[in-house]
Amino acid sequence: MNNHYDIIIIGTGSGGSTIAYKLAQSGKRILILERGGFIPREKENWDAKEVVTNGRYRPNENWYDKDNKPFKPFIHYNVGGNSKMYGAALFRFRESDFMEVKHYGGTSPAWPFQYNTLESYYTQAEFLYHVHGERHTDPTEPKTIHSYPFSPLPYEPVIADLSDKMKQLGLHPFPLPMGMKRPQDINPNESPVLLENFDGFPDPTESKADAHTVVLRPALAKQNVTLITNAYAKRLVTNETGKRVTGVDAIVNDDEIHFTAELVIVACGAVNSAALFLRSANELHPAGLANSSNQVGRNLMLHHNGCLVAFTRKKNDSVFQKSLGLADFYHGADDSEYPLGEIQLMGRNDPDSILWMAEKIAPGKSYNELKEMTIDFWLTAEDLPSPDNRVTLREDGNIKVHYTRTNYTAYEKLKDKLKQIFQELGEIDPDYKDVQWAGYDLDISGMSHQNGTLRFGTDPSTSVLDLNCKTHDLENVYVVDASFFPSCGAFNPALTIAANALRVGDHILHQWFPLKTEKRPVESIHIV
Repeated sequence: MNNHYDIIIIGTGSGGSTIAYKLAQSGKRILILERGGFIPREKENWDAKEVVTNGRYRPNENWYDKDNKPFKPFIHYNVGGNSKMYGAALFRFRESDFMEVKHYGGTSPAWPFQYNTLESYYTQAEFLYHVHGERHTDPTEPKTIHSYPFSPLPYEPVIADLSDKMKQLGLHPFPLPMGMKRPQDINPNESPVLLENFDGFPDPTESKADAHTVVLRPALAKQNVTLITNAYAKRLVTNETGKRVTGVDAIVNDDEIHFTAELVIVACGAVNSAALFLRSANELHPAGLANSSNQVGRNLMLHHNGCLVAFTRKKNDSVFQKSLGLADFYHGADDSEYPLGEIQLMGRNDPDSILWMAEKIAPGKSYNELKEMTIDFWLTAEDLPSPDNRVTLREDGNIKVHYTRTNYTAYEKLKDKLKQIFQELGEIDPDYKDVQWAGYDLDISGMSHQNGTLRFGTDPSTSVLDLNCKTHDLENVYVVDASFFPSCGAFNPALTIAANALRVGDHILHQWFPLKTEKRPVESIHIV
């Protein structure tokens, strides 16, 4: 067995799979290592009890908090990474997200480049991930000359009503940019796929545009690309000078195998990528690889995320509710000089969650009754980097996460804004009057939108990666998950991860394989 490759990519989420798609054109031998396997297409994919309550597709793994208390992280090890379970809301970060911004909790640092650096790659990523949306409806939307590849998902009647009445209040609701690869979008003569369970569920119809279906699969169609599943990257191995990584020690189905490569790309997710560098410590790198700055694992950010459910008199018979967003308070509000965040509709909550929320609000009602009186919202506020929020390893090798919330005031004020909106809606429509609220906030176990543990920058003393997401300390190692973020805005990070992976892929093609470089214009991107 020849275990030498030109490129090894570790991880198949939005970053790893997208850069695999980009680099497959190089003709070089590429090995992709994925810790998990394929999620089977089975009836349990859409079974809320199995997926949500029982955690059918989550690993039985404990991490530890700052007090050494164990928790089970809400993550997934499988082909496609967490994108198999994501909600596929694919936003561009706003221009302000790349700048220094003051918040209630402190200051969000500027990125070492601005929005324009990623603009063309955002466009490419929107095409690859089949994003449905509508330009010029959200006043915070960043500049671009390109339309979305597909028109927005149509609002169901109650959502259309909600949108119209929000506009009467002077708000600017907009269609969520959603990554969907539905057969009816490509061919009107195909039987349409009607989706319901979506956020947090794998999609057996493969209409969700996740990393596996839209970029990894076409990459694997090329003979030069190989995927090995159930392959846990145990450590990175350096040469005698400690300047280059020569290979990866991996556990593949309980066997330890050493793979070698000229170039290694890490995309395990912000926590696990940091853990991999720390696990790879050796005599030349006693604090972990790429860690001369002592920044590996630091500045972990998770977003402040949570659900608010409005119990109303308005009958909500929506099947696919996840279609509307609101960013009017993204940069602040009349009563807030600091940014608050953004609000989205989410997929319908699972029966167990709704029944739990309704115990005091509407005791005795069935889930079907409750479902018709609820509208489910997802709120996101920006988390700020702190060197004390960090990933470390315990003596037994398990992951430990030191985390304290930052900027939580913005998130609490965002909740108040949503409740205030419904008070005003109640003056227009009595069915929105006297709303009762329930919900939940994600805690550390949610690991929501994890990012920032291997931040990039121009100064090797304060950052782990350079502007091309190559480690400062190692000549041939790149990172393309959300670890590189120096700040995280308040929008879902998946599209930014994918756009940056395309950018880094372009750099690698030019820097490492210039004779094979083939840069195609946006208009020539083939949607597969």
